[in-house]
Amino acid sequence: MKNRLGLLVVIVAAMAFVSCEPVEKRQEMKGTITEADVKQQVSVTTEMTPDGKRSNYLIFKAGSLKASLMYEYELGVLNGNEGRVNSCIVPGDYSVYVTALSPGGTKVGPVEFQVNVEVCLDVAPEWELLCGTGSKTWTWDEDADPDCYGMGSAWDDTPGWWVPAWGADIDELEWHGATMTFSAKGATLSKTNTDGDTEKGSFSFKMYDEDNPNEKYERSLGDFTTKNITVLLGKSWSECGDDWDDPVFDYDILKLNESEMTLIRRGSDWDGDQCTFWLFKAVEE
Repeated sequence: MKNRLGLLVVIVAAMAFVSCEPVEKRQEMKGTITEADVKQQVSVTTEMTPDGKRSNYLIFKAGSLKASLMYEYELGVLNGNEGRVNSCIVPGDYSVYVTALSPGGTKVGPVEFQVNVEVCLDVAPEWELLCGTGSKTWTWDEDADPDCYGMGSAWDDTPGWWVPAWGADIDELEWHGATMTFSAKGATLSKTNTDGDTEKGSFSFKMYDEDNPNEKYERSLGDFTTKNITVLLGKSWSECGDDWDDPVFDYDILKLNESEMTLIRRGSDWDGDQCTFWLFKAVEE
């Protein structure tokens, strides 16, 4: 009886050992990670200028962390374990959010890292044209002839085919008197309607030049895109079929200087010659 009991104890112990071992191995294979691992291994640092100031270039490193990383910074997102980005266009305190995904599917984050930027380098001049030294407000260019919104040819500078005064239902709350404010910090765009209500989203742009022209539309100075918001009266009358009343978020920049901005959107009809125009002017402070 004692021999049988001893044998039973040995068998139970062996089964416990065998059943536990795969669990441990599975955990190692999954490579589970924690927020503490991300904070300990990942580094987000500012690149220093020759005179010792913290620049807007950020350096991302994953260290020994075994995970796929996504870095969300002021002006965009970087997917990858390491990288160098131009993160902002205005000095200040910023947050970078890191999300980690382990090989086994464990997701951690977003984990916040804080940085301080003392000087901004290599900032495209269009940022200052749009946002001034921080933020800048734009409204309809009511001096535009025949109007500051409407339809026309892609080879014209103003909407010569149709304007609201010639008959159409538009949202009067986003018409004369409404404004848009572009902010460099966060690349945010906010609209204020004539009744005082506001909307907020973000914007981005990509400029073209002689070495990198827009092959589809040679007059375009750049692409302008909004997110979670449109520009004032952000509907394109040049779209075909039932799409004319849908909000639009992508535009071509036809003109941009310190006081004037013209955006257009080419329709899908007539080889793109039919366009919707938006003409704005900077609000004088």
